[in-house]
Order: sequence, then C-alpha cells, then structure tokens
Amino acid sequence: MLDMSQLRQDHANMARLLHVLLQRHRMLAEGERPDFRMMREVLDYILAYMDEYIVPLERLCSERLVERDSENGALVYEAANVYRALKERLSRLSNDLDMILMDAIVPISQFAESLKGYIDAHRHYLRLEREQLFPLIERHFDDQEYQHLRALLPGEARVRLEQLQQDYPDLYAEFREAQIVLP
Repeated sequence: MLDMSQLRQDHANMARLLHVLLQRHRMLAEGERPDFRMMREVLDYILAYMDEYIVPLERLCSERLVERDSENGALVYEAANVYRALKERLSRLSNDLDMILMDAIVPISQFAESLKGYIDAHRHYLRLEREQLFPLIERHFDDQEYQHLRALLPGEARVRLEQLQQDYPDLYAEFREAQIVLP
C-alpha cells in the first residue's frame, strides 16, 4: 500500500500557508494594514514550492497515470488546467503585491478581492487533488515506485520547509501556530 502521508502533510502545510494569507485578507477587510512583506514571503515560498516541487512531481505522476490507463487522462487534464489557472492567479497577485511594496497605487479592495480569489482557488485545487487525484495515485502506484518518483525530484524541492524555518522565522512561527482544517 502506498504511503501518502508525505503528500497529505504537504497539503496540510499548504493549507496552513493559505490560512496565514486568509488572516491577512481578514485584516484588509477590517481596514487594517497587514504586513505586506510577510505576505511577500508567503507568496515567494508558494511560488517556489509549486515550481520546484509540485509541478515536477505532478508531471511525473500524471505521465505514469495516463500510461497505465488512458481513462485517467481526463482527470489529469482537468487538474492541469485548474493548476494553470491557479498559477495565473498567483502570478497576478504576486505582481499586485510587488506594486504595493513599491508604493504604487493599487486599490486595496481590488487587492483584497484578488487575494481572496486566489485563496479560494488554491483551496479548490487542494480539494481536487485530495478527493480525485490522490485516490488515483494510491490505486496505480506502490510505495516503492512512488518513492522512486519522489527521488527523481531536484534536491532543493525536498527541503523547502526547513528553508522556510531558517529564512522566515516570523512566518514559520505563524505557520506552526495556524490551526486549520483542510477544505
């Protein structure tokens, strides 16, 4: 049986980061000014994590899933499309945040709406993975093969959380305190 504990832990970690962003959204909605630099750190971490770890792992898993059963292609294609849309939202949000940090005029209501839209979209993507993609992976991979796929990933992709702890101690402390329930 495939041990999905690492994937599930990765999901819990991402949900915690989204919770940190949701707290910042609540501050914006209440008219408070959140720590935009910490938000930048969260977005940088998510961008790097997705590019260096999630995309390569999902590409490897998706290719194998389709090789094993072409009927898996529809779900793999849907997940890829949802991911692309999510990545576009994240890039736009990241650009807007850069503008705010450079003291450019960005309507806060627009930024708050964009932030909430991103959080909701990312939660939807996590749910899609957890409810549909993970069961496929569990059915089609054994633990040895899955570990082999993970070993093919770049080394940096496997140490991101430790880097977060070292590089962003304030963010890491808040991350550890975030009590969330997966969406």
